[in-house]
Amino acid sequence: MSRTIKRGPPPKRPAPRRKVAVKKVSVMDRVIGMLPVSEETLKKLATWSILGAGAAVAIAGAVWIGIPGMIGGAVAEGAGRAGFKVDQIEVTGLKRMDRMSVYAVALEDKQNQTSMLSVDLESIRQKLLRYGWISDAHVSRRLPNTLLVDIVERTPAAVWQDNGQLTLIDAAGVLLEPVQPDAIPNLPLVIGPGADRQEASYQTLLAAAPALRPRVKAATWVGNRRWDLTFESGETLALPEDGAPRALVKFAELDGSRPLLGRGWIRFDMRDPTKLVARKPGASLAHSVDVPAQDTTSMKTRSETAGAAATGEEV
Repeated sequence: MSRTIKRGPPPKRPAPRRKVAVKKVSVMDRVIGMLPVSEETLKKLATWSILGAGAAVAIAGAVWIGIPGMIGGAVAEGAGRAGFKVDQIEVTGLKRMDRMSVYAVALEDKQNQTSMLSVDLESIRQKLLRYGWISDAHVSRRLPNTLLVDIVERTPAAVWQDNGQLTLIDAAGVLLEPVQPDAIPNLPLVIGPGADRQEASYQTLLAAAPALRPRVKAATWVGNRRWDLTFESGETLALPEDGAPRALVKFAELDGSRPLLGRGWIRFDMRDPTKLVARKPGASLAHSVDVPAQDTTSMKTRSETAGAAATGEEV
């Protein structure tokens, strides 16, 4: 007798395990994790920074495109209340000029203390350029509260004496500041009306004879057309109106071959390119100066009329 064996349903296979994605950690996340503040704090800081920067750009853009009247004033005033006002002024480049003068110009406008964005940078620059010491100036903002002023100063080149007044000037003859007689700096002295405007040509003249340059004490601009040089040893050299550098070089050559300065002469005259005339104190007769035989310049003796050449005036 056979039996029927009933088979049950086949056993269920276990479901395959789902793969769990491994979260990758970026370098930025690692850096943030190393900071001694929470991620939440960092998010807040980033949010406020973005909002602040956006507000600053929007306000600056509004001022830049020239929002008129009350709207522009209200925007600037709002920026001031938000902390965008001048609290600090940083000045760089100063060597000789008074720092307080720069501060006074930068804070001249009362509105500067109210709103950073109402500061007229170009106006401040133009006012600074009125000072003789300042050759150039750059004025800028550093938000939220600092005004930056970078100064380019002029370099003193000489002291100008006119009608008893002493003034410091630069190589272009720009007036820098008054000089007290008891505090004259160790700079060349130029004398006479218009001598300040001849400073550039005077520097060119001295550059032609560098050996004589340190021995020149002063230079007088005569008749608005030529120079008289005064040396440390007391002599005066009258130079011609045309060809003064060549004449000075010739005098330097003569002094180098046979010293002329410090030998008792009081005045040398080279206004005539064919002559070197020298005079001693109290003499009304000018003498020729002996020169080496190879020198082709004709040296002559001439009598000076009483008064003119003896006093250094033109003849």
